[in-house]
Amino acid sequence: MSSIVVLVGNPQPASRTRLVAEEVARRLAERSGADVEPTIDLADVAGSLFRFPDAGIDALLERVASADVLIVASPTYKATYTGLLKAFLDRHGADALAGVTAVPLLTIGGPGHALAVEHGLRPLLVELGASTPTRGIAFPAGDTDRREEIVTAWVGAEWPRLAPALGVPVEPVRAD
Repeated sequence: MSSIVVLVGNPQPASRTRLVAEEVARRLAERSGADVEPTIDLADVAGSLFRFPDAGIDALLERVASADVLIVASPTYKATYTGLLKAFLDRHGADALAGVTAVPLLTIGGPGHALAVEHGLRPLLVELGASTPTRGIAFPAGDTDRREEIVTAWVGAEWPRLAPALGVPVEPVRAD
């Protein structure tokens, strides 16, 4: 069975960013039958990120590296992701996410930050070896109440690129 892991790098626990990321996981699981593992909310472990070694952080790093699909979510800070998320991901070695399909997701305050997901977060995930076959999600934080509708549309559009990572065959498109 395939697994989906949500990694949230918002310094605020139980954030809007987490709500959106968990909605993405829920929609992908509905379509694929994959298991959604408990969310990794870095706000809950921020005090441990700079302790070396730390068995709890090491276990979270292993969960991230063993996911079939990893949803990496952060609010936009200074036109990119948070330092909290970067500090966590910096603990991975080169190519630690090889074999993982990652979905980059940033909650944004306005349209001026829409490209941050593609120019900031995606390159970080690729540097770590993850495959990022979909468009990233630049989710307007003010639309969190509409997350079901917006995420459902995104999953519908991106499903052909995500299905293989979740072990679901994609029907070929017929040219009539």
